[in-house]
Amino acid sequence: MELSVVLLLAVLTGLLLLLARGHPKAHGRLPPGPRPLAFLGNILQMDRSGLLKSFLRLREKYGDVFTVYLGPRPVVMLCGIEAIREALVDQAEAFSGRGRVSAVEQIFQGYGVIFANGERWKLLRRFSLATMKNFGMGKRSIEERIQEESQCVVEELRKTQGAFRDPTFLFHSMTANIICSIVFGTRFSYKDPKFLRLLDLFYQTFTLLSSFSSQYFPGTHRQIYKNVQEIIAFIEDTVEKHRETLDPSTPRDFMDAYLIRMDKVGEKSDPNSEFHHRNLICTVLSLFFAGTETTSSTLRYGFQLMLKYPHITERVHKEIDQVIGPHRLPSLDDRAKMPYTDAVIHEIQRFSDLFPIGAPHMVTKDTHFRGYFMPKGTEVYPLLHSALNDPHYFEKPDAFNPDHFLDANGALKKNEAFIPFSMGKRICLGEGIAHMELFLFFTTILQNFSVASPVAPEDIDLTPQESGIGRVPPVYQISFRSRRGD
Repeated sequence: MELSVVLLLAVLTGLLLLLARGHPKAHGRLPPGPRPLAFLGNILQMDRSGLLKSFLRLREKYGDVFTVYLGPRPVVMLCGIEAIREALVDQAEAFSGRGRVSAVEQIFQGYGVIFANGERWKLLRRFSLATMKNFGMGKRSIEERIQEESQCVVEELRKTQGAFRDPTFLFHSMTANIICSIVFGTRFSYKDPKFLRLLDLFYQTFTLLSSFSSQYFPGTHRQIYKNVQEIIAFIEDTVEKHRETLDPSTPRDFMDAYLIRMDKVGEKSDPNSEFHHRNLICTVLSLFFAGTETTSSTLRYGFQLMLKYPHITERVHKEIDQVIGPHRLPSLDDRAKMPYTDAVIHEIQRFSDLFPIGAPHMVTKDTHFRGYFMPKGTEVYPLLHSALNDPHYFEKPDAFNPDHFLDANGALKKNEAFIPFSMGKRICLGEGIAHMELFLFFTTILQNFSVASPVAPEDIDLTPQESGIGRVPPVYQISFRSRRGD
């Protein structure tokens, strides 16, 4: 009896030690980091006010490349533009895998263009880029769609007659309509209850994903799962309607193009084909969510910054008046003649720091990096915040300052640490369309309106609601007042 108890204790002790040490042989020679606890990893050393603060604190101790344990699994953190570029660009193929996001793992399970790996990811990304380009991304037609949506926004704002309002769902609506026009071939009314429900689900889900609890607690995961299932039901219904009205000779949008490809090289003709229903649903969900939330959140931060810094808003108004005037629609050709406005938009993206921790990567093969050894499957987080706030590249990273992107002659200058969309093979699919939307929406609104806050500029608090994998802008009130006297 005593012997069996001793053996049982010995086995349990051995298992706990393996968990605590994280299977060092299996994990190769990983970069240094804090010692993990059994089962919990480094969770008790994480700052409750946000993972980012914890990682930055660990960077001070361990340097630009270090390891933390999120639960029992090790994650290598990359800090600073040099380390991030060395990994994601110089060793692009090795670092091109997608790591786990535990809060949505049950939903995607490795399907869809954002969370896929290997050949599945390569096929879906290639198809998605080509198809989105065919339906407007990077072409004049998408510019025209954004211009038309901008006019809808202007009309909606005129109806408010300068009343203070929370701009969240208006900005959600206009950015969602652009991706909807590409993916679904349609736009929605800003009053459509089904559309507003979807946008509310996106907002709730992004807020939950950005919370501390999403990293560790199953209750948050369950709510995220419930929200996303409702969005998926909408997508499923849209797929059925597209299927019923599909004309293979004239695809109307991304969804039609995928269904046509599915019929040609789908599961019926090739059981191993990646063009199947599940990849369609997960890819559309990814594009819909990312295409709505990122640009919308950036604009919300941007207009709050315009309230906080009225002297900057005044200079943007002046440049718009000089280059575009009061009546002509802003166009992408104007951007080259408007360096100050372009610098302001760049600085909004840098300062808002929407994905400070960046999407998780994974090494696709055994990899040597800066003297360390990462076995295939090791997860890697590129800390985008550390590049966007690097004092070597941005003189005053804690301050909102468009001069970060202007040279001595007032011309726009590039900055290699400006990577809000990440970099390398996994760079954001929608980077091009996001740049177009930000410029056209921002300039069109400020061409037509001045902005006002119910509180003094110095009292405007820019602290995000949540700051985890993503940063959720604070809720605020804004008044859009016509500059034309009507």
